[in-house]
Formats: sequence, C-alpha cells, structure tokens
Amino acid sequence: MDKELIKAHKISDEEYEQILKILGREPNLLELGVISAMWSEHCSYKSSKKYLKNFPTKADWVIQGPGENAGVIDIGGGYAAVFKVESHNHPSFIEPFAGAATGVGGIMRDVFTMGARVVAGLNSLKFGSLKGTHAKHQKYLVKGVVGGISHYGNCMGVPTIGGEVAFDECFNGNILVNAFALGICPIKDIFYAKAEGVGNPVIYVGSKTGKDGLGGAVMASDSFTQASKSLRPTVQIGDPFSEKLLMEACLELFKTDFIVGIQDMGAAGLTSSSFEMAGKSGSGMKLYLDKTPMREEGMNAYELMLSESQERMLICAKKGCENEVIKIFEKWGLDCAVIGEVTDSGKMELFWENELVGLIPIAPLSDKAPVLDRELKKPAYLDEIKTYKFELKMPAKELFKQLLSNENANDKAFIYDQFDSSVQTNTMKADGKLGASVIRVKENNAAVAMTVECNSRLNFIDPKIGAILNVANSGRKVACTGAKPLSISDCLNYGSPLNAEVMWQFAKGCEGIKEACKALNTPVVSGNVSLYNETEGTSIYPSPTIVCVGVLKEASKCLKSSFKANTSLYLLGKTYGEFAGSLAMKVQDSKVAGVLKDFDYEAELKLWNFLYEANQKGILACANSVGVGGLAISLAKMCAISNVGVSLKSGFDDEALLFDESASRAIVGVNDEQAFEALAAEFKLEFTRLGQSVAELNFVLDNINLSLNELKKLYFESFEEQIQ
Repeated sequence: MDKELIKAHKISDEEYEQILKILGREPNLLELGVISAMWSEHCSYKSSKKYLKNFPTKADWVIQGPGENAGVIDIGGGYAAVFKVESHNHPSFIEPFAGAATGVGGIMRDVFTMGARVVAGLNSLKFGSLKGTHAKHQKYLVKGVVGGISHYGNCMGVPTIGGEVAFDECFNGNILVNAFALGICPIKDIFYAKAEGVGNPVIYVGSKTGKDGLGGAVMASDSFTQASKSLRPTVQIGDPFSEKLLMEACLELFKTDFIVGIQDMGAAGLTSSSFEMAGKSGSGMKLYLDKTPMREEGMNAYELMLSESQERMLICAKKGCENEVIKIFEKWGLDCAVIGEVTDSGKMELFWENELVGLIPIAPLSDKAPVLDRELKKPAYLDEIKTYKFELKMPAKELFKQLLSNENANDKAFIYDQFDSSVQTNTMKADGKLGASVIRVKENNAAVAMTVECNSRLNFIDPKIGAILNVANSGRKVACTGAKPLSISDCLNYGSPLNAEVMWQFAKGCEGIKEACKALNTPVVSGNVSLYNETEGTSIYPSPTIVCVGVLKEASKCLKSSFKANTSLYLLGKTYGEFAGSLAMKVQDSKVAGVLKDFDYEAELKLWNFLYEANQKGILACANSVGVGGLAISLAKMCAISNVGVSLKSGFDDEALLFDESASRAIVGVNDEQAFEALAAEFKLEFTRLGQSVAELNFVLDNINLSLNELKKLYFESFEEQIQ
C-alpha cells in the first residue's frame, strides 16, 4: 500500500506491520481507515493505557466503573446516578460553537444510552489570555464556546448547573472544553453496550449520516499547526432537537423488552460503536453499509464507517422485534434501519451492495492495539521554578481588589446566565452560588451534589500533588453542601505524548489521582484522556479535570454557601503559608512557581467527616471551601452573593496569609457556637472564630476595608468589561 496513504492515516511503520499480521494481507482503504480510527490515540488510549491501570474503581456504591459509556453509582432508594466527563478540545478550538455544542451532545448520549434521563450538566473551560495580542481571538472563542454549550443544553431541556472557567497564556493556542453530564434512573433499568445472540438484528437509529466529522478521532489525536484551520470539515455539526427526540425515543424503548444492547456513535462513529458492541460480547457482526440512512448522495463505505455525524445510536435488538423498535423511532420522527446482524464469526464483515468490501477480525484488533511505552523525562523547568518565594509587595487591600476583579476569580454571570439552570425544576444550588452544584432527586428525596475542578497552575508546578489537590478540592466542595463525596469522573488533558516531559507529567498526574482516590475513597467510575493539546510544539499546562459526585440522603439538609446577618463565621483547618502556584503570585508577580507541600489525607477526611456530622446535627448555617485567592477572596465571594457585610479578624500575624491557598480548609457559618466548638474539639479539628456577619454593608477583614457596593462592583461587573 502507498506509504503516503498510510502516513495520512497516522499509522506508524510498526503499527502497519502489526496490521499485516492481523489480516494476513495488505488492507484495503476501508480497512485501513477503520483500523486507523480504532488505533488512534483518541479511541485506543495507546499512550495512556498503561498509566490508567489500577485506578481505584470499586466501592459498595459503585454499580459500573470504567469500560462502559458512563459510570454508575447507587444513590439510594433503588436509584442510580450515571455520569461522565469528556473533552471536545480540538473541535472547539477549530470551530468553537459547533465544537462545544457537539461535545455537550456527545456526553449526553453517553449517559442516556445507559438508560438514564439526563438531569444535569457541568463544564470546565480553559482559555488563553484576555490581554495582549491573543485577546481578541480568545474573546471570540469564549463567546463561541459558551454559545454552543448553552444552545445545545437549553434546547435539550437539560439544566447546566455549574462549571469553572480559567484563563492563562498556556491555553492561547489550545483551549480546553470539557463537558460533564449526569443522569438518573432506577438501578434495574440500566442498559449496557453489547451485541450478542447469533442472528439478532443490528439497527441504526437517529439522524442520517453525512460527511461531517470525517476523521474526527484521528484529528483529535494530533497537535495543532498552522495547517489546522483546514480541519474544519472534521468538526461535527449538532442538532439538539434531533437529540431530544432521540433521548425520548430511547427512554421509551428501554421500557420494553425488545433490545439486547445499545451504543452511542461517538468518536469514530459506526466503526467504534460496532466494534465495541461485538467485542464486549465476543461476537462477530455483518454490516450492510448501503442500508445506512444517508444525508448526502454518493457516499461510500469508507465515509459511512468513519463519519462522526451526531445524534446516532446503534442497537442490538432481539430477533423478531425489529418492527416494534422501528415503530418507536418512526413515531419520534427519527430514521431507523436494520443494517446488519450478529454472527459468531468473531469478525467484522462489511458489505456494500451485497459485496464483501471489508473483513477485520474483532478481538485481534483490540488485543493487538498498540500499548506504547513512551519515554519519560522530568521537565527541566521544575528545578528553575522551585526556589521562587512569594512576598507581599503591596498593601493587602490593593492586592485584594486586584484578585477579586481578576478573570480567574470574579463572577462569570456573562457565561452562566446563558445557561438554563432551572429547567426540570430540580436544581437546588446552581452556578454563581459558589462551590458544588446540587439537584434534588424527587424519586427518593435525596440530593446529588457535583462539582468540576482543575487548577492547572498547581499541576504545572507539581503534576502529582496538583492532581491530588484537584481530587481533594472537588471532594471538599461536595462535602461543603452536606453531601458525602462518593466517586469521580476524570478528563486528563495534557500536551503531546511524543514529548517525554509531557508523558512524565501525565504519569505523575495518574499517580496522584490513584493515590488520592484510594485514600479519600472516591473511586474513578468513568473518564477520558485528551492528549496532543499543543500548538507549534508548545503544550498546555497539565490539566486533569476532576468531577466529584456525592449524595445527601435528605435533600432538605442541603447547605448553601451564603449567610444572613448576625451569623458567626469560622475558618476550619490549618493555614500553612502555601503560595506555590497561587493566584496572588500570578497576579502580583506574573509567576507560576514554587513547591507544593505533601498532601495530608487525614486532615482532608477529618474535615469532610466533620462537615457531614455537623450538618446532620443542624449546627451549620452555611459552608464554603477556601479556594483560589485564599481566605480573603473566598469570604468576599460569600459576602457578595449574600449581600451581607462582615467585620472579621483572621488572627494571622502576616497579612499575606489572607491570600494563602492551603488545602483542607473551609469557611462555615454556625447556628450554635457552643455545639460547634465542642464537636470540632471532639474531631481534633483546628478552627478560628473569625467574627460575625453584620447589618452594616461593609467588608472588613483585618486591614482590608471597603463598602459592600464597591466589593460587589469588583466581583460582579469586572468580567463583563474584560470580555467585551
């Protein structure tokens, strides 16, 4: 076969030799395309697979861990939460509206294909600098991405209830768009991706197939260059109204006994869905590709197997039930066609007008998929940045104002106001209210709390401890709602695996997640890896996005992050003087440097357990994790959303500590000081009484003193000005 053609499919010489052994002959173009998609980084995880092994994935509450479309946990009363986070970085950089929209659509299909109605969405967004030469393009990307997310989620009738957004020069050439979806269903109604039973029909449902998204999985497995603008045709175009119909039709289908399994057509489209369904069951499959519903004339077998057109599913039905399945989808106005059948050959047989045009053994394609042992090298920059120390070089009030108005700390109403957060009427705590978001589960009167966390600066200065902190910080935010953190989903965003320093960062990040999830008992139940996030050789900061999901058995006990006047406020946990990778250092010194201290799991778990018990006993009025910008910024945000003033003393000898970002800390409002202090002493938990919220509309914390109106203007209005 022509070497240039092989190279165009991102197949290495070693991989091509393996293909020849599997097939026992030269592949044709269709077979090469199919194998290149299945062996792409995006689908095969060939650079990352070895580091994902041994992630903690089991607990009493875990029903389904990694390996299916989404993870599943028991939330009580016979109900399950089904969830996953996934990246759509490359498409969103090339075509922000369509890329972000289809990222949302894809993650929703991963959830409802498991049998769950999607009830909530989150997102984690990373953009480049809003200052300097890149500012105009980054603002265009922000508006496009946010527009795409809101368009798809709002049209689907699924509330987008939370998220995070960060800005840094390292994302100038490669933004990150990570989408999360969560669904609820009875445990007994969960469906899996399988195709078994010789003679059972394989049915295509959903929208017609077009040429959009061709080569998307392969495109997502490469770095950006100046030529990447030509990749627009590899970005899919989504239609949320079709997906809404598809979800309703699938949920209706799930109430019947007509099907064996179902699989979303995501990355690599019909290729990945058919191979995965047959592969999980040890079956074979025949596909008659000319029977596929097509949007365009003149499409061929290659295009049909590799198109990533949206809003499509593949179903393995029970023989004799074909017409019943077709009736359901036709009722909802969707295409539905029998395009194949299950066999016991162990091979994928592809036909075009009754002629065999492709024959690929399924198990060997999976078993022999490359698992690469990439070179690892500790980045040289780590030695250069570790000696840098932060010192406060301006009045605390001045730095406070700069931090509160900074795009990495201020309120993002410009973004979240575009999302419908209240549709479905289950949202208890949404974006803009600080910390984790919460929905009520009417079926069992419980609440599910969820939050997304990724501090890329911390991962840049220490990829292992940074990843640990992402896991811990997300769990702490969930704990601050009164819920028990139960499990995580991760989306591991890193640079090119061809770079030994990036692979070292990735390996360390995985080490950190493994260690933290084991110690904190929050197993990984689903996830995604996104590599090649670099442009012209410049990688992003390591960015392992973590979503933590927790459950509060009584929704009525959900804790907010806001307080009323005359509430006693306390700081829980120890302040160490942790400024490495802090926002204070970034804003004052334009540096991302320092050394992170080892993480104290005992202190973190003690805080989680205390928050849970204190809330169950009715001692707490509110709670909020201390995060970016430290105690001063976390308190300021609480005052802003509460519209209440405070008069507080930190007790710190050094006022720089107001901006310290030590982990395992929370600010709580207390209903009963005596009971609170007695319980904290019982837990041997360090605490400081800060003072009280007051009727006067001022923010007073040590030497920082400004009116609540000025504080709210800095916090609520700054981002709108920065993004215009």
